[in-house]
Formats: sequence, C-alpha cells, structure tokens
Amino acid sequence: MAKKGLLGIAATAALICCALLGAQGGPKDKIERGRYLVEELGKCQECHTPRLENGDLNRAKWLKGAMVVTKPSYPVKKWEEMAPDLTLSGTAKEWGEAGLAKFLETGVGPEGQKADPPMPLYKLKPADAEAIAAYLNSLQ
Repeated sequence: MAKKGLLGIAATAALICCALLGAQGGPKDKIERGRYLVEELGKCQECHTPRLENGDLNRAKWLKGAMVVTKPSYPVKKWEEMAPDLTLSGTAKEWGEAGLAKFLETGVGPEGQKADPPMPLYKLKPADAEAIAAYLNSLQ
C-alpha cells in the first residue's frame, strides 16, 4: 500500500512538472498566444486591417494599416485617422520586438511617445506584451 501511495505522489509530481514546463512553451506557443491576444482579445485587426468592398477584413493585408472608420462624437486632440501597419513592413520592423513589448507594457514608445487616440494606452504584463510582439514580428 505504501508503494502505491509513493507511486501516486511521484506520478502527480511528474504531471505537475510536465504541466509547468508545457505552460512555458516554445517560440511557436509564444507566437500563437500573441495571435490569440491580438485577434481574439484586443481585436487589433478591427482598426489595423483594411476592409474589402463588402466590409470583410482583407486577409491579404492583415494588420497592414488602415483608415480608422470610427470618429469621436466630440473633438479629441491628436485623433489619428490612420491606424499604422503593425507587421514587419511597418511598426514591428521600425520598433523591433523589444520596442513593441515595451510600448505594450508601459504605454510609451521607443522615443518616449504615447499612443495617439483612438489607440488605447495599454499596460500589459510582460509575458503578454512579449507574446504580442513575437506574433507581430512573425507577420510579413
């Protein structure tokens, strides 16, 4: 009976270790988490991806920058009319992965600038900011 108890404890410990190691994941897991945060939670594509004539998002220009279609109902200083390209042909290349992550963690860009409206001032956890930056840096 004592052997079965020890085996159970050892098996449980092994499962916990595997779960913890699996949670850390590799580069592909980090990019997939970033994709999830960008597309499912942040809905970044709603502003940063142009639309087709039928109103659907243009998958061929995913996160490549687009006109901001929402307008404030009252005057807002520095309201941007164009959402920038977030891929490696735009901000991801210009700021790099570390710069993007810092911006998402602190709300301040590499040159000390805050995002202009309508971009929210994010203050994400480092792991989330790094995952988003990795995903954006994976896009051509």
